[in-house]
Amino acid sequence: MSSPTSRRNSSRGSVCGYRASSECHARRRGSSCSYFSPEDFSVSLNQPIFTITLKFLLAIDLWLSKRLGVCACEEAPWGGIRPLVRLVEFSGHVIPWLIGTVYTLLRGESVEEQEIMLNLTLALLLDLLLVRLLKTLVRRRRPAQNRSEILSTFFVERYSFPSGHATRAAICARFLLAQLVDTASMRVLVLGWATLVSLSQLLLARQYVTDVGFGLVMGYCQYSMMERLWVTWDCLQDLLLIGLRERLNRAYSGLRMADWKH
Repeated sequence: MSSPTSRRNSSRGSVCGYRASSECHARRRGSSCSYFSPEDFSVSLNQPIFTITLKFLLAIDLWLSKRLGVCACEEAPWGGIRPLVRLVEFSGHVIPWLIGTVYTLLRGESVEEQEIMLNLTLALLLDLLLVRLLKTLVRRRRPAQNRSEILSTFFVERYSFPSGHATRAAICARFLLAQLVDTASMRVLVLGWATLVSLSQLLLARQYVTDVGFGLVMGYCQYSMMERLWVTWDCLQDLLLIGLRERLNRAYSGLRMADWKH
């Protein structure tokens, strides 16, 4: 028979084991939605003032981004509206915009409409190239470590700076406001869409606040550059004719050289 002391010890051990298992489950539940990777923000007084200031700003950026990531997973505070926010996010992806602009370009009824769609397509391609270049150079890791999803696997990129959705939202909004939208209600709708697309990246914890802010400024400046590099339909035809003429001249020169050798 077991003594009262051994019974007491066994009951204590079972209670401690239960508490440990419950704490372990609680940690797992909390870590299932831990979508911000830890970063080293240790500051030493021996470091330069620029380094201290930069780390302080990055800490604020991390804290603010973490506070805004309320739709990062289903267990998040606003996890119930996550599918709606992801739909808004997809509306700012480059694939539907490229498909829509190319389709409108091919089915355009007037030269002016085709010219606008041509420049919007070129602006999207330029934006895609510049964003990819900066992401490759900066290589800033995304804060979000979302669970494996089919759409996330195909549409979420590896690096976060700058935000491609924010640059695309800014350049498309400026493009639509300057070229196509002429009513106050449509202007409000376009600006609201651009704001929601940029905000979706923060709510889903896809990117940091600085990524989205820099992306908006970058997209705004890209449209100003596109205005200076505006390609007219006549200019495009001239470029195509010049290219075709050069190819014909090269082919004709090659034939002449072949005849001269024979």
